[in-house]
Amino acid sequence: MSRKLFWLSDKQWARVEPHLPTDVRGVERVNDRRVISGIVHVLKSGCRWCDCPEAYGSYTTVYNRFVRWARRGIWENLFREMAGNGRSADTQMIDSTHVKAHRSASGGKGGSRNRLSAAHAAGATRRFTHLQMLKGA
Repeated sequence: MSRKLFWLSDKQWARVEPHLPTDVRGVERVNDRRVISGIVHVLKSGCRWCDCPEAYGSYTTVYNRFVRWARRGIWENLFREMAGNGRSADTQMIDSTHVKAHRSASGGKGGSRNRLSAAHAAGATRRFTHLQMLKGA
């Protein structure tokens, strides 16, 4: 099975690198470009951190870097700097077009069955129907 992995291009990396923290404490950080590409991959794909491909390094390194930099405000500063190069630094929008749901969220008790509303089952007339408007025209 072939996976499509996300890697920052040279142009993207040139824009990101100057905004990264330089105060390394303790053990020197592993390859920032690889780890940040892993973070973007997880956020884009919506997978769990533990499912992050090994090509990005250990998933714990990827997760810990994301969490620690989030606490320090590094991601927010990076987004502000990147947005500052665009049209407006006052308004920032991030679109997330997926919603995670629990595996049992697809239906209520007894599964998902099509049920008639009480008024429809009793034969009540509908108050509004687009089709009825078209028939009168």
